[in-house]
Amino acid sequence: MSYGLSAALQTALFAALEADAELTSMVGTAVFDTMPTGTTPDIFVALGPEDVVEQADGTSPGANHDLQVTVVTTGTGFLGAKQVAGRVSDILTNENLSLSRGNLVQLRFRKAKARRDTTDGSRRIDMWFRARVTDDI
Repeated sequence: MSYGLSAALQTALFAALEADAELTSMVGTAVFDTMPTGTTPDIFVALGPEDVVEQADGTSPGANHDLQVTVVTTGTGFLGAKQVAGRVSDILTNENLSLSRGNLVQLRFRKAKARRDTTDGSRRIDMWFRARVTDDI
């Protein structure tokens, strides 16, 4: 197993989200590779933590990356956040993402959790995806 593909995977995910015209019409440039601090946009997308486990196939090293992508909105209701989350899911699971190192074998949706933050009233949707990658070294 190698963690060497993690940066290549994150770069590809971020680039796919940033390049999507429909997502840009929904959130503008508010796609982050970490949760923003301070004053935040009314709605944004942030790449979150990941768990990685070895998944070699006998011919090449590989890993499963369980990764989180979060949509947060300060708007009322969940509709806007769900629309953005749906678009994010479509982008990530329907794109043929190219990595700068290795190969993305599969990227699939695993689960999501939507909730309201009782301290500030914001809505948050955490989505988890599983990326299966192999290395070509």
